[in-house]
Amino acid sequence: MDDIEQWPEIEKVALEKRRELVFQGAAFDERIASNGGLCSAIYTLKLLNYLEVSQCPSLTEIHEDIQHLTSLQSLILCRNKLASFPSVVGQLKSLKVLDISANNLTVLPEGITQLKELNTLNVSCNSLEVLPEGLSKCTRLSTINISKNKITAFPADFYSEKLDLLSMLVAYDNSIEQLSGDVHKLAALKMLDLSNNKLKEIPPELSDCAKLKEINFKGNKLSDKRLEKMVNGCQTKSILEYLRGKGKGRQGEEGADAEGGRKADKGKRQQRKKKDKGAEDEVEELNKMVVKVLHVSDTPEALTVTVSSEVKDVRPYLVCCIVRGMNLQSGNALKRFLVAQTKLHDDLCGKRTIATIATHDVQLIKAPLVYDVKPPTQLKVVSLGRKEMTAVELIRQLQLEADELRKQKKRQNVTGLHKYLQLLKGKEMYPCLVDAEGHVISFPPITNSEKTKIKKTTKELFLEVTSAASLQTCKDVMDALIVKMAELNKFTAEHQEEAGSDGEGDGPQEPAGSSETSSELIVQQVRTVDQDGSLKVVYPSKTDLCSAISNLTVVW
Repeated sequence: MDDIEQWPEIEKVALEKRRELVFQGAAFDERIASNGGLCSAIYTLKLLNYLEVSQCPSLTEIHEDIQHLTSLQSLILCRNKLASFPSVVGQLKSLKVLDISANNLTVLPEGITQLKELNTLNVSCNSLEVLPEGLSKCTRLSTINISKNKITAFPADFYSEKLDLLSMLVAYDNSIEQLSGDVHKLAALKMLDLSNNKLKEIPPELSDCAKLKEINFKGNKLSDKRLEKMVNGCQTKSILEYLRGKGKGRQGEEGADAEGGRKADKGKRQQRKKKDKGAEDEVEELNKMVVKVLHVSDTPEALTVTVSSEVKDVRPYLVCCIVRGMNLQSGNALKRFLVAQTKLHDDLCGKRTIATIATHDVQLIKAPLVYDVKPPTQLKVVSLGRKEMTAVELIRQLQLEADELRKQKKRQNVTGLHKYLQLLKGKEMYPCLVDAEGHVISFPPITNSEKTKIKKTTKELFLEVTSAASLQTCKDVMDALIVKMAELNKFTAEHQEEAGSDGEGDGPQEPAGSSETSSELIVQQVRTVDQDGSLKVVYPSKTDLCSAISNLTVVW
């Protein structure tokens, strides 16, 4: 039986007629476990338009009374253990965002197809084998994420002109065997990720998607080996041009057969071969993207991070490394790097709920470093762009800023700031990375310090990734970060820009063309050890940076 006294948040929302409610993390999970599920009173809050219950593995089902929350616009039920989802979700006629990712779902309810206002659907990281027929009825869909499931095909009605707002389709790490030529009917498509599936062909009709800017087909064993090489190395534009050429070539071959014009057919093939030569050259150039790993034994004064035993109850996992050779000085290089880091935080890191990245200027770090915990009132940090304050003061200020931003935008939904402020709610101790002088240089997942902030003049970067999920999560995020850095460095080397052209100079700049233009990155291993000096992890190891990225060469 429900004990409403154990759920004061519900009573507060009802009394104050609030529009949002968030349950997230271990403290709420314990309540759900002892109650045998969510408190039934939650389904009486008919004014709610934002409901989030996440990171609660004791939550295995949602009651059908969810249908009474007809004002809901956003329903976030990610990283729980839901084994089923009620079909009555179709009664939530105002729902715009549905996130049921990272659960144990094997099937989706047909009711989802009745959500006419739905614009974002995230069902990634489940065990789905099929998608429901009728998704084309959700005509306002703009983003669909079905990645990391067991899906083998898209529904027959999926390739429909009705989905004329669908701009992002993320479907990597599935078992999809075919992409129909009807994909061109998805006219608004801007981003398509079908990496690591079982595709053998990419239809030429994909090139007819006029707004398509980003595609990813890596990890598919394509029958066209030239195309397979291109998808692992070339930019989207080159791949689409190649597909467009294949489409025209097929039409030409049919016409030539009908007329017996074999010479014309041969001429077209030669013309296509010449047109695609530039794309092949681009592949060869991209294949030169190199990351060299400097072993910890080769650097006697290598930086080491000591991990306190107390972090195990707060945010236990950490990997670090040092990167040299990253050109941040040319043009907009620094800005591109910061944008890429933000995108990783939003996507792979789940808006910092899964993992958090921090970057530092090595020259500003006072080694050795200790990854430790401190009480919120004693943890002091000079946050980026702010004066020194305690963690309590900083979080209070960030919360006020987030509330004010929400009011200004006249939105009831929780803002991005709220998303990660919730991660430390109820914690008696906060994690932090402390230098030799006792200064906090990183306070994950909230911020890192102004003291070690990277600038255009930064030559060496200290990278850290922390997580409460797993060590492998940290490694996966760090792998993705280094690969992205290699890509950005390659881009910067190929596009010679004036140093400081974005107006963000930080002191004396080198003349354009005077610095080394090599895009090679050097990654120096960093060891993390426990308080007794025993090795916990070294990154990168031989098992890291070995994902199926054919255009990246790792030299050990």
